[in-house]
Amino acid sequence: MTTTKEPAGNAGWKPLFAIALLSLIWGVTWVLSKQALSYAPPFAFAAQRCVGSAFALLLVARLSGRSMTLPRPGLTVAISLSQVGGFMAFQSCALVFNGPGKTSVLIFTMPIWTLLLAWMMLRERIRGLQWVAALSTLSGLLLIIAPWDLHGGLTGDLFGVAAAMCWAIGTILVKRLRATHAVDLLALTAWQMLIGALPLGVLALVIPERATDWTLHYLVLLALVSLLSTSLGWWLWIYVLDRVPAWEASLSVLGTPVVAIVTSTLALGESFLPAEVAGMALIATGLAFLSLVGYLNRGGPSPPGR
Repeated sequence: MTTTKEPAGNAGWKPLFAIALLSLIWGVTWVLSKQALSYAPPFAFAAQRCVGSAFALLLVARLSGRSMTLPRPGLTVAISLSQVGGFMAFQSCALVFNGPGKTSVLIFTMPIWTLLLAWMMLRERIRGLQWVAALSTLSGLLLIIAPWDLHGGLTGDLFGVAAAMCWAIGTILVKRLRATHAVDLLALTAWQMLIGALPLGVLALVIPERATDWTLHYLVLLALVSLLSTSLGWWLWIYVLDRVPAWEASLSVLGTPVVAIVTSTLALGESFLPAEVAGMALIATGLAFLSLVGYLNRGGPSPPGR
């Protein structure tokens, strides 16, 4: 079952409100996740939040009478391993080394990686301002990572970029799936979370990590991240995707890192080097160009985010 996308002119104010709410929820989530990682190791935390959100989404899907049968199980597994398993693992590891604001900016370069991968894998042409967007974003990324600084910490930065790449690969695979099959996005997401949690659980068991500190504070953080951010956030994202053009949905990508930077600065005292600020500005410019191209073309890659 799929939801019919409403024409942009008839969408009304509700999708715009959903985008604003989604940016707020996902932006604050970065700070909550950083705090949660002081109680749990990265792979265990990633697995726990995926399991919680999977059961919540499966329950909603079943109660709403949606079919849970998915076409192309092999492709669904591939999507789950990249867009949930890989993404969540690298995202959590990046947060161990870096602050939430910087991590969110690195990871939300995913629209550009989606654009470049679609060019390489799907033979989709990149035109005009899209090249400007890619150049601006990659230049900003280079300033933030600063590989020439031998004393800088590259580990967290590389984990962040790897998470963005995993999400972009998953986006391309979802695009392939939806091009040939009618897919209920909520059911697909629920299965993604459940399947993606399996390798994360295996990693948590195999790789030596400290034990999770099951305090009341951690349980509250885990519940907020699993239910509010992942489950509700994904539902809002699906709602937006089904009702507005891709360029308009992509505006949430611009808002989320801004909220993450502000909340991380206020709550955790995160600070940024001048080169990092310049890099963030270039990335924001690149994403703004990409949204502009989407607006002009009424299309373009739709870059989900969490």
